[in-house]
Amino acid sequence: MISLDLSAAFLIGLMGGMHCFGMCGGIMTAVAIQAPTAQRLPLTTAYNLGRISSYMLAGAVSGALGATLDLHQFPILRLLAAVMLILMGLYLAGWSTWLTHVEQAGRGLWRLISPLGKRLLPVRNIRQALALGMIWGWLPCGLVYSTLTWSLASHSWLDGALIMGLFGLGTLPVMLATGWFSHSLKGLVQQQWLHRLGGILILLWGCYNLSITLPSMIHALPLHLSVSH
Repeated sequence: MISLDLSAAFLIGLMGGMHCFGMCGGIMTAVAIQAPTAQRLPLTTAYNLGRISSYMLAGAVSGALGATLDLHQFPILRLLAAVMLILMGLYLAGWSTWLTHVEQAGRGLWRLISPLGKRLLPVRNIRQALALGMIWGWLPCGLVYSTLTWSLASHSWLDGALIMGLFGLGTLPVMLATGWFSHSLKGLVQQQWLHRLGGILILLWGCYNLSITLPSMIHALPLHLSVSH
């Protein structure tokens, strides 16, 4: 199942790239515009590597937490992951804003660390770009939180880190392109049909996972109850 989760995480990042443009496009543009042309690609790449490393750290923590919950026989975490994907799909498609309430969970941490990122601007070297990306990776984001639930359900710190790493790689094409073609991309990402298409694909993946998780959860319920007692 983990290989399927890794592939899905990459596709979720790829399909959610338009959302990433809206969340992180401004900082990516700032890094690119302020950098000399010869340094633009190294700096934007370092920024994104820092961002992805933060995702992987969060995924490792989530996977380790999932392992401590010891719910292998009762897949409630996979049910949660499927529901979160459905909510993310509805959000990207413009049919629901409920997921914005989930994003509020990380705003306290973001208020604490975001001033550190401002001190790194303007970015002048690879180290600054990497550090800025590592900070910006903790920006409250429903897409990230939705994928983190799959890390939680993996019951492994390593699998959790890999899931978030593949998710981050999926967002990379749009984010790197933002650094070079931000003005050209702006018109594209504002196309409602593109957001809706990405949302529908994620929604369908969430529904598929729900359809295979619910029966296994119902099947495991008597066993879980007998173990609990």
